[in-house]
Amino acid sequence: METQRLIMRRWRDEDREPFAAMNADPEVMEHFPAPLTRAESDHFVDRIEEEFDKDGHGLWALEVRGSGEFIGFAGLIWQTFDAPFLPAWEIGWRLARPAWGHGYATEAARQALRHAFEEAGLDEIISMTAKSNTRSQAVMKRLGMTHLADFGHSRLAPDHPLFPHVAYHIKRP
Repeated sequence: METQRLIMRRWRDEDREPFAAMNADPEVMEHFPAPLTRAESDHFVDRIEEEFDKDGHGLWALEVRGSGEFIGFAGLIWQTFDAPFLPAWEIGWRLARPAWGHGYATEAARQALRHAFEEAGLDEIISMTAKSNTRSQAVMKRLGMTHLADFGHSRLAPDHPLFPHVAYHIKRP
């Protein structure tokens, strides 16, 4: 898939190194329990590719048109952990720091939503993040998503600073 400035594509082996560097960046991973090791990052790519094979969509690698620079991912992932609104398809994104502040997350997420509703025939998409992640919540609002729930993330201890989470959703127009 393509947007005005991005190519959204399946993953390539050459994406693994910059993806691992992004996942090891403490600032990028500020709203996640911990940065990922190279092995964890590679395993994540393997899981993403398995989901593409199974579902026909997933978390697309993002490449800047013209330069070919890998900047992160955006797309759909099936979520099943313990939360009152799950299981559901989630839209998510993660970008390398140099790509922040350029509108890439919103641009790619809009294309992923278009795919979800028009091509995949999905009826509703959620998105969630730590309550402290105001940048991602701003993207959710720009996408037209509305507040669905405040919840405690079941994979984190109640005293963990990232335990408070927020979920947004959007239904097919």
